[in-house]
Parts: sequence; C-alpha cells; structure tokens
Amino acid sequence: MIAVSNQTTDVGQKENAHTNCLLDATNQNGDLGILMTPKPKRIRKPSENLSRRSSARRSRDSQITNGDVPEAVTLFEVVSIGKRAIQSVVDDWIEAYQEDRDAALLDLINFYIQCSGCQGVVTAELFQNPHNQEIMKKLTEEFDEETGLQFKKFMAYPWILTITWPVYMNAEDYPLIKPGIQWRKFKANFCEFTAVLVQQCQYSVIYDGYLLDTIISLLLGLADSHVRAFRHTSTLTAVKLLTALIRVVLNVDIGIDNSHRLLKLEKKRLVMKRTNSRFEQLDKKRKELQQKHQEIENMMDALFKGTFIQRYRDVVPEIRAACIEELGVWMKMYPQKYLNDSCLKYVGWMLYDKIPEVRLKSVMALQVLYEKKDLVSKMDLFTSRFKDRIVSMTLDRDHDVSVQAMKLLVCISQDCEDVFTSEDCEILYQFVYAAHRPLAAAAGEFLYRRCLNQVARQEIPLQRTEGIGHRSGQLRTLLAFFSKSELHNHLIYLVDSLWDCTPGFLKDWQCMSTILLQEGTGEDEALSSTQESLLIELIVTSARQAVEGHPSVGRGAAKRVLSAKEKRLQLEDSVRITEHFSRTLPLLLAKFSSDPDKVTNLLHILQYFDMEVYSAECMDRHLEALLKQIKMVVESHSVPEVLEACSKAYRSLSKENLACHIRVSLSMRQLVEQLVDNFSQMLDKILQEREESLAMGDMQPMVNTLRRLAAFHNAHNLTQWDLCQKMSLLLSFDTEQHSLPVQIIVPALQCMYYALLWKLVPIMEESHTKEVIVSFKAQVARFYQICRHYLNHQDRSLREQAFMSLCDLLLLLRHRSGEVSSCTDSTLQSQLLEFIQGHVFSVEEPKNKGETLNDDDAVLASLHRRRSLLAVYCKLIAYNAVEMAAASEIYKQYMKTYNDFGDIIKETLSRTRQNNRIESAKTLVLCLQQLFQEHKEKHGNAIQSSASFTNIKELARRFSLTFGMDHVKCRESIAMMHKQGIEFAFREPAAEDTLPPPNMPFLIVISEFSSKLLKADKRLVYGYLQRFANEQMLLCRGAEWHPLVVYNNSLLDNQDEESSINGSSFSRDLGFSSTSQYLKRKLSCGSGVGESHALGAPCPVKSRRQLVLEDQTIQESGSLGSRKSSKQIQQNIGEDEDNVDVDVDMEEKNQETAGTTKSEYQDISL
Repeated sequence: MIAVSNQTTDVGQKENAHTNCLLDATNQNGDLGILMTPKPKRIRKPSENLSRRSSARRSRDSQITNGDVPEAVTLFEVVSIGKRAIQSVVDDWIEAYQEDRDAALLDLINFYIQCSGCQGVVTAELFQNPHNQEIMKKLTEEFDEETGLQFKKFMAYPWILTITWPVYMNAEDYPLIKPGIQWRKFKANFCEFTAVLVQQCQYSVIYDGYLLDTIISLLLGLADSHVRAFRHTSTLTAVKLLTALIRVVLNVDIGIDNSHRLLKLEKKRLVMKRTNSRFEQLDKKRKELQQKHQEIENMMDALFKGTFIQRYRDVVPEIRAACIEELGVWMKMYPQKYLNDSCLKYVGWMLYDKIPEVRLKSVMALQVLYEKKDLVSKMDLFTSRFKDRIVSMTLDRDHDVSVQAMKLLVCISQDCEDVFTSEDCEILYQFVYAAHRPLAAAAGEFLYRRCLNQVARQEIPLQRTEGIGHRSGQLRTLLAFFSKSELHNHLIYLVDSLWDCTPGFLKDWQCMSTILLQEGTGEDEALSSTQESLLIELIVTSARQAVEGHPSVGRGAAKRVLSAKEKRLQLEDSVRITEHFSRTLPLLLAKFSSDPDKVTNLLHILQYFDMEVYSAECMDRHLEALLKQIKMVVESHSVPEVLEACSKAYRSLSKENLACHIRVSLSMRQLVEQLVDNFSQMLDKILQEREESLAMGDMQPMVNTLRRLAAFHNAHNLTQWDLCQKMSLLLSFDTEQHSLPVQIIVPALQCMYYALLWKLVPIMEESHTKEVIVSFKAQVARFYQICRHYLNHQDRSLREQAFMSLCDLLLLLRHRSGEVSSCTDSTLQSQLLEFIQGHVFSVEEPKNKGETLNDDDAVLASLHRRRSLLAVYCKLIAYNAVEMAAASEIYKQYMKTYNDFGDIIKETLSRTRQNNRIESAKTLVLCLQQLFQEHKEKHGNAIQSSASFTNIKELARRFSLTFGMDHVKCRESIAMMHKQGIEFAFREPAAEDTLPPPNMPFLIVISEFSSKLLKADKRLVYGYLQRFANEQMLLCRGAEWHPLVVYNNSLLDNQDEESSINGSSFSRDLGFSSTSQYLKRKLSCGSGVGESHALGAPCPVKSRRQLVLEDQTIQESGSLGSRKSSKQIQQNIGEDEDNVDVDVDMEEKNQETAGTTKSEYQDISL
C-alpha cells in the first residue's frame, strides 16, 4: 500500500506518491509485500487507485452526464453506466478479492470514495503499532494552505486511509443528488451493489475478519466528515449494509433453529441408546452458527451506533430521511431487536422535523409496522405518546405528508379502535370535504372503516325485502352523518371521497330505490322527508360518478384520461342504471310528484342512461310510463327548475339516432301545441280587454304557461309556432299600458330571447333571402327597444333579465359580419354603463324585511348576481361590442372593489390590451385623468396630501404592475401614456407666470410608469417634456414645482434605466436571439421649442457590455414580432402637428414566410 510521508512541503511528491505505492509497501512490510506479489495464475490489472488518471476520469464523467456510454474501467464506471448486471459485477469482484484481497479491497474503497463525488486520491499505510500516539493524533481532517488540498485521515483497520481532494469540490453536486435519469439509476444500482455484495459473501468472505471490518471502519470514518458528500454517501451505504446484514442474520437464525430441532431429535436417539455420531457434528454446527450470529450482531451494533445514532439528526435532510426510512425496514424485518421503544422514539421525534421529506419517511415507516397485527401490540406506548401528533399531521402544509398521515390513521384504526376519542374522529371525518382529493379519499376510507363498516357488522333485523338489511343501516348512517356535519351542502364531495373504498356500496341502486319505494314498518321507521331528499341526491351523484368518473369541481384541474378498463366499467354501469331505473323511475316520479326538489333530482337520472339500450323494443312499456309521468309533472308544476329538468329529459329521449325518437317527439309536440293554444287564447283576451284591470288570479294561468314555454324553448326549437311575434305583442302591450305583472313579463322576455337565438342559428349558418334578414333585423330592433325600456324597471329580477338578454344578444351578433351585425349607438352604450354603475358598484339596501345584509347567503347571492352582470358587460368591452373608453369607468373601481371584482377587472384589462395596446393605454390614462379631475373638483385644487390623491397614485402603481417585466413589448403603450399625461398636465395655463399649471400634480401620477420606459424612450419623453416645460421651469424649486422635479428625476434616473434594459433582456427567451451587432444611434434635430436642449444634452459613454445587452434585447424582441414600424409609432404618438415625430426601426417577425428576419434598429430620434 502507499505510505504517507510526514513531510508535506513538496506538492509534486504528494501528487505523484501513488505511482510507487507497491514498492514502498513491500519494502516497509514483508508480509504485505507477499500479499501484493502478482500471482502467476491470473494476470490482473493493477488496482484502480494505481491506474486512474484524474483527467481521464473527468472526461468519462462528462460522457456519462451527456448521455454517452463510455467503456467501463472502474467499479464506479461499471455501476454508473449500468450495462452489466450487478450480480456479475459483484461476482467478478469477489473472485478478484479471493486472489488478491488487498488490491481488490482498495478498489472497493476507492469505489465508495468516487461515489461521493471526490476527484482526489486515496492512499493507505499499514497500522503496525496500536500504541503509536503520533499516528492517532493525525487521524483528523485538515487543510493544507500550500497545496490547496484537503486531507481526511482515519483508521480503516488494519489500514490508515488518507483521502486527498481539492478544496473546490462542489458539495452540492455529487452522484447521489445529481438530477437526471442516469443518476437516479446510479443511486438504485449503488444501493443494490451493497446488498448483493453482502448476499454473495454471506457464507464465506464476511466472516474473514478483514472485508467488513475494513468497510465498516471506512464508513464510520467518512460519516464523521464535515463534507456533505462523504457523510451522505457513507450513511446511505452503512444503512443499506445494515439492512443486508439483517437478511444474513435471519438466514443464520433459520439455520440455528434447524440445528436445535435436529439436536432434540438426536437427544431422543441418545436416550434410546442409539449411535450419537451426528450429535457432536450438529452441536458443532450450532455453535458455529451462533458464533456467526454474534459476529454479525456486533457488526450491526457498530453500524447502528456509529452511523444511525450520529446521523439521524444530521443537518442534511436527505441523510435524515435515509436513516429513518431504513430504520422502518429494520423494525419490520428484525422486530425482536429493533422494534422497541428505544428505536421507535427516533421515528416519533422525526415526525416533528421541519422538512416534509423527513416527516413523510417517518409516517411511511410507521405505516409498514401498523399493517402487521403481530407488531401492533409492541407499539402501545408509542401509539399513546404520538397519536395526537399524527392526528395533527393531517393538517400538514405538504399534501403528501397529510395524505400519508391519514392513511396511517386508517391502519391504526384497524387494530387500535379504542385509541381514538370521539373528538378525534369528528375532526378526521370532516376531511372528506377537503379540496385535495387524495386526502379526501383517505379520510373517506377512515370514515367507512370507523363508522359505516361497524354498522354493517352489527346484527340488523332484515326488512321485508331480503338482502338489504345491512345496506339499509349503512345508508341511514351515511345520511345522518351528512345531515349532522353542516359543513357542506353538496353530497357529491362525500360520494367522491367514499368512491374508491366503497364502490359496491354506493352502486347498490336497487337497495336505495327499494328503501324509497317501501313504506315504514314497525321494526324500521320510514325515512323522513329530508332523508328521502338526501337519498335521492345520493342516487343522482353516485350515478354521475359511475358514468362520468371525473373529479368534482375544485378537486381536479381537468378531466382525467380514462383507461380502457375504466371506460368498460363506465359502460357497464350505464347499462345497469338504464335497466334498473327504466322500471323504477316512473314509480319514483309517481310517488314524489308533489315535491319539486325530489322530482328535479329524479329527472336528472336520465342524463346517465344508455339511450340505445333504453330505446329498445323491450323497454316500450317503461318508456310510455315515463312519458306519462313527465307530462303530468309539466302540467302540475310551474317551478322553473322542474320545468327545465323536464325539457332536458325530452331532449335526451328525442335524439334523432334513437329508435324512440318519433314517439318522444310526438308526445312533446302534443304538449307544446296544447301550451301554445292556451297562451294564444289568453293573449287574445288580454289584447281585447286593454282598459280593464287584470287581477293576479286571472294572470296565474298565463304565468304558468309562459314559464313552461320558456323552459321548453330554451332546449328545443319552437320556431314553427312563431312565439317571437306573440311575445313581442305581449311585451309591446305592457310597454304601452304598464298593466302586466312582473311574473308575466320575465318569462315572456326569456321566451322572446330564446326565439331570436333559434332564428339566428340558421341565418348565421346558411344564406337567406333579403326579406328574411329584414324581418329578423326588425325583430332584433324591437327586442332592443323592449330591453332598454325595462333597464330602469323597479323590479330587480326584470331589469337584470333585460340587461343579461340584451348583452348576450349584442355579443352574439358582434361576431356576425353582414347586415345582421350588432350596432350599438352611444345612447345604448350610456344606458348599459349607467346600469353597471347603479346596480353593480353600488350596494342596494334590502327592501324585504326578511332579507338583511347580515345574512351571509343573501350577501353571497347578491355578489354572485353582480359579478355576473359585470362579467357580461366586460365581455362587450373585450370583444369591441362597445367602445373601449367605457372601460375607464370600470377601472375606477379597481381599488375600491378589488376583493369582489378585482379578477374580472384584471382580465378585462388583459383582454383589451391584447386587442389594441395603444387604445388600452389611452383608456388607462383617461381613467386616471377623470379621477384627477374629480379630485380637483372636490378639493378646489390638486392637493397632493389628501387621501384621494394617494389613492390615484396607488391605482397608477397597480396599473404599472400589469405591464409585467417585458418593457420592450409594452414600449409603445408606455410612451403613449407619458405623452398624454404630459399634455394633460400642461393643458390648462397657469394663473400667474410664477405658478405652475393647475394640472401639474398629475405628473406625479404618471411618474409611476417611468420605470417601464426603456432608456431610449426616456430620452424621447424627456425631450417631449421640454417642449412644454422650458429651462426656467425645470430650474424652479418649491412645493408647487415638486411634481415637475419628481417627474424629471424619474426620467433621468440611471439606475432605473439600467434595470429597465436588463429586466427586459432577462425576460426574453434567449433561444430567439440572433447574431449580435452593434447599435447605430442617430440623434437628428427637428423643429419646435426645446429641441436645442435635447441636442445639447450630453450622451453618456457606454461600455461594450451595455451595448451588447441592449443589442441582445432589441434583437430578441424583434424576433418575437412585438414591435412596430416607425411609421406606425409616428401615427400613434405624433397625432397633431405640434407633436414630436418618433422614428423607431425595429426587427419585425415576418408571419407570412418562414425565412430569417432582418434586424434594424435606430434609437428614438427627435
């Protein structure tokens, strides 16, 4: 081996000392020289410690990183590449070890060092004198300032190992933590290598007192290092080695047990005076096995105390996680030694770790233990001590930890039912309503095992119908739990949580239907009305979950892609639902026909039918019964929800590809004709009796008929009955006479709106005659007039219906080009805006005594309606149905109503900016100008210290943040805002020569956008400012001139300029950058006041790096096509003859061709 010299001054000798290792070792110790003598039987390469070259190794590491597969030379490279099986690699090493154990062992030591990412040198010397105190003092870790190398010297008996590595070794990048598939595979191969090595050596080599003693000494020495890579690699190796030794000791225990049984048998033979020749052999073998067992136990104790006890609380979370994970494996594999309170306390302590990964490993280690019933009895003390902590971990901020904690509680509840108190269970039950679906599913399993499954185990007397006794009790318990929780109003989340663990229970629709249809008996009371409603809702939600299978709202970002097996199960469930409810649904409708909510939910079951199965001839009798019941429901109910459900049921049954299409269509046609005839008769009567007052009792039949017609017209095309003309006559009569109640007007308005939509569809898809288009335009114009008439109605429901219908129709017609396109005049736009201002941004006082603002449900319902009104109006702005300037009134409310409408206003701002950046910027400035004028009118002048002015400034700051970090993309918009802001600030002349203009404080507001200007644009804006503010103004000081000083400084701030350019360059995608070229800047002179100052302004000298950064920014932005030509910018900024022309030539992306783009850039010129 290599003898380490005491003299360290010669760096060259240190780096080249390993080239003479074998000769030095042979001269120093004769025995060791014999071991290192080459054997004639096998020609073996020298150890990798002798043949390795650091440069070649680094090149091979780079090949591995790049995905190449180099030729494997060392153990590290063989394991890293992973082309060979670990079994064959270990067998080759064992063969080499048996021939030359010193060289092979040094190869193995070097392998572990290389796995730590160390690029240094491993040397060794024989430890001859255990009493040599000088050597023991050097077993430390130190740094040599002269060589720039770091040394780790420690005992690996019978050797003293010295590891030398450069100080610049990256402790954050070593094989075990490197990213990528290659290194994840390496970690798996590395762990497998240690396990296979012990497995292959378990019958011979591990008992030689040399191999494992040296490896354990090496691992204990590295585990004590301050270098993270050494600690992590050695700790992982040590715990995996301990796991492998446990497998060996278990095999040895099996051999000892077999020896004991054989010895007992031999003793019986000895008593019978038979030969005892085998007794001594068996006893000798037993003693050998016991000795091996003791040796392995000693190794295990050394690893546990020297590695785990020291490293389970390491500062590196990966090390702590590895220790706790393997401790769980030890306790499961070898419980008689490790499953005790002394070891369990480490897992319990790590439940409080601040790193989620460590907490997760602790919880998963406990799951494995609680799943085995024979181990639970040994964990009573631990369970009582750490139960509260595990319950609290269900609220962990990390979702994986909370889910696994809930699963652990499910395992504990299986065999430790008395551990949880009623308070603990109530807390855990509520997690079935959690937004994170895995956590909710785990809580659903806990609820089923603790609550529902116990009911099924109890003896429940059978009801009249056999086979539903235990399910009936479970259903009643589930409904009682949902009723008492009062946490959620949607049963679908509870069904989704229980679905994975109880699919058969929730799919027992026959049991549910039987319970609903049967009457209460003496043994089992009948369901209450509330329980019946919940059970019907449970049927609907379980059918939906079985047929659709998508997560509930809030529990999944998108629809899940189903496998072939899941799709097949869905089809089977749909057929089961169809076959069962085709018989029972008419019976259920007949029983609950008087309850609107129950009927509505029952009709929703039709959505999950397999209509091809249902339309078969064998179902004709059931179809007739269903159609009869639906018709009776329509005739007996006038609730909009019930009528809408009936309309959808007819639509589901009357699809053209179904065999029952003609029969269902005929049934619905008869019903609609009856409704239209009744309505026509009542309409003629109303038009004839114009002057007579109409009582509400006489109007109720018309109200019911109109509601039914509106519900059916929403889902079906009833154009052949010309309901649009009839509704127009009715509404025109009300606009003239004002005698109809609101209950008639609202459904009539809805029906006319649906009629226009059904007429619009063929007009948009097909070509029609001019007469048809003219007639349709007349009907649309008439509908506009009617809606505008009702916008100011005193009834809230009517005016909101008129507003929504009007906006929706305007939005639809906006996309129609031609003669039917939407045309909104200024009067209509003003009316819509006034409606938004009066009924959305102003909170109305409740008119009904029962409705108060303190009622949370009423407040939420009101907020939902107002958000819907604002959203539909903002759509008109986003799709250019109304002028974009109208959005300024919406933007004014951004700060005041941020919590209620902030998301809608921000989305509107984003959409309008995508449509037209310049117009969107003008709208923002207009909003700020209007607020500034209101502030002036309120205070008499622009007081800067008032709260209203501060709010305007804060609003400007919020607007500035919406432009993001890409300053090049929003360049024109920001320049336009500054231009209009300067013009507004100097629009009104000053009262005296010594005073500033009255609107000058507006410059403080507009200065919030200065940070978004590029450096070239700042020069432009500064030059434009000089056209209005002469040199004398710029030199004025005083409180009244403070806005000009602030704005001037914002344009001349060098730090702002540099951050503007760097931020823009950083935000662009570097992949689009082209070849850098130097910028050519021109500064030309135009006409106007203040141009001499711009010309005389000194231009700062820029470094080469700054110019390259600016050039990269311009070229990258040009490749994205985000800039316009100089002519377009001149049209936007230089609108009147006194304005300064802007000349900016930028790189534009040619969207018509796929060729390269030409980049030309000129700085802004004056």
